[in-house]
Amino acid sequence: MNADPPRRLTIVGGGEQPRASPFEGIVGRAPAFRAMLEQAARVATAETTVLLTGESGTGKELVARAIHHASRRTGPFVAVNCAALPETLVESELFGHERGAFTGADRLKRGRFELAARGTLLLDEIAELAPAVQAKLLRALEEREYERVGGTTTLRADVRLIAATNHDPDEAVREGRIRADLYYRLAVFRLHLPPLRERNEDVLLLADHFLRTFAARMGRPVAALTSEARDVLLAHDWPGNVRELQNAIERALVLSEGAHIAPAHLGLAVSPLGTAMARDAADGPLRATATLAEIEKRTIVDALRKAKGIKSRAAAALGLSRGALYTRLRRFGLSP
Repeated sequence: MNADPPRRLTIVGGGEQPRASPFEGIVGRAPAFRAMLEQAARVATAETTVLLTGESGTGKELVARAIHHASRRTGPFVAVNCAALPETLVESELFGHERGAFTGADRLKRGRFELAARGTLLLDEIAELAPAVQAKLLRALEEREYERVGGTTTLRADVRLIAATNHDPDEAVREGRIRADLYYRLAVFRLHLPPLRERNEDVLLLADHFLRTFAARMGRPVAALTSEARDVLLAHDWPGNVRELQNAIERALVLSEGAHIAPAHLGLAVSPLGTAMARDAADGPLRATATLAEIEKRTIVDALRKAKGIKSRAAAALGLSRGALYTRLRRFGLSP
């Protein structure tokens, strides 16, 4: 899966707590997603370190921000993408440096730990940190103190740490990308964000939400998705998850000129399953008015029949993961 694109340092001022729970504004009703949010709400008021896992684009930073705003922390929320930090400067970026600590250090620099004082620090893509920096991070978590690069003064690490990764952390530990002792310190409370392909009931809900959001931002009426466009959204696998859906809706609003959004406006690539569906629709006896969902169901049933009921074989023929096939079987009321 692709890593999240580099993000700039983001600081949201602390001190003011929202009146409503910040989790109430997160869109989603899929059972696994709601269960994750309920756990996040429970841990928010504790000082517990949280590890967020999930594919790129599933909303890990959104959940981290909600945890921060629901916490008792009065300082800011600081988010940093570890994969975007230059390896030679990552320690300085996190812990700061003293003037003269190295060539080019012409002034004192406050690190992200200092910027997040009394607040929350999100370290996204934690597996991308160099081993030496991971060791220093472990000390900061265990001892709650650290020094700037080139400094001797011990500073207090008064932050609530949330780490995130789009890799399987257990596999990353086995491969040596994450120190085992650091992993166990980070994974005190682990939350997994399910991919969008496992949240099928949320696709149209999120699409409508983004339509309203972008329409308001563009100062134009809210366009409606045609039934064909909705079928396309439901049939897509969403490898880029919620971020991909958000981008598709924004693009569709820019391209659409009328009050409706058609499949062509979405700009979604045809998946192997979509190709099989188009082929079967041309060959099969389905009525001309059959919806994309009906064609998809028939295509899956045919693939299972040709694979003699072996789901892994059927999934491979359709270009789907086994989990994506199971999601579709549940959607169409077919016994998984």
